[in-house]
Amino acid sequence: MTARARPGAYARLVLRITDARTGELVDATPARRGLTRVEARTHGFDPTNLRVLLVADLLVRALELGGTPVWALLDGERDLPELRAAGAALGVRPFEDGRDVGTGLGEAQVLHVVREGGETPEGVRVAVAPVHREGPGDDAPDGTDNGATGPAGLTAPPHPAEPAVLRLALLARPRSSPLRLGPAALDEAADTLGRWRGAVAGWAHRPSRPIPDTVRADLRAAWEDDLDVVGVLRVLHAVERDPEVPDGARFETYAYADRLLGLDLTRDLGSPA
Repeated sequence: MTARARPGAYARLVLRITDARTGELVDATPARRGLTRVEARTHGFDPTNLRVLLVADLLVRALELGGTPVWALLDGERDLPELRAAGAALGVRPFEDGRDVGTGLGEAQVLHVVREGGETPEGVRVAVAPVHREGPGDDAPDGTDNGATGPAGLTAPPHPAEPAVLRLALLARPRSSPLRLGPAALDEAADTLGRWRGAVAGWAHRPSRPIPDTVRADLRAAWEDDLDVVGVLRVLHAVERDPEVPDGARFETYAYADRLLGLDLTRDLGSPA
């Protein structure tokens, strides 16, 4: 994917997404924000298919944050109960069964989230690159998993991870880039998640302050620009280090961004400062 200039802080923010059919950015939502159907298309239960479902979840969240009504569907060939259970553990919102569903609700836009090189349904396609496990029990080159039975089983044995750690590890690279899921990636995600949750719990004890306008604009510009979740994480790292941002504003920033990220960053509220 070629680099693109980030829109200005006060540009009209409309979620645009790369259509894998053409490689071009298209509006993810109709002009009048009519009903948009997001359909995750999976082929079993493995890290790559879980990443497909997670990207679909992020797309639903981003559209809803922008005020667009969304119909979320999951269309899979096999292992749907296992994939749904793993998705729920990772904070993925419920998706309706998309098999044999027509246009029934009169949606104005359809977005298909598919694995890279997979299905080619009609309509906008959002492609997701494969995930490969590192360590004993590595998955096959095409991303097929060898018998994982839950979120912890999708990490590199013997390195089971808290579901939110796995979610952050899957979010840490652009969806267009293959991801190697091993102990180093999981350790980095665990360290970041633990640090952020502890910081958010501490910031909650400070006087509340609004999110700085520039920070809010940077967050929205990131996720509205091709669902750039890595850009959102980059903004959070910058806010964490910026001495000019009051702690109360840091708290509000992280709570706001977590509506997209779904990492339960406020989980430790009430812990000692």
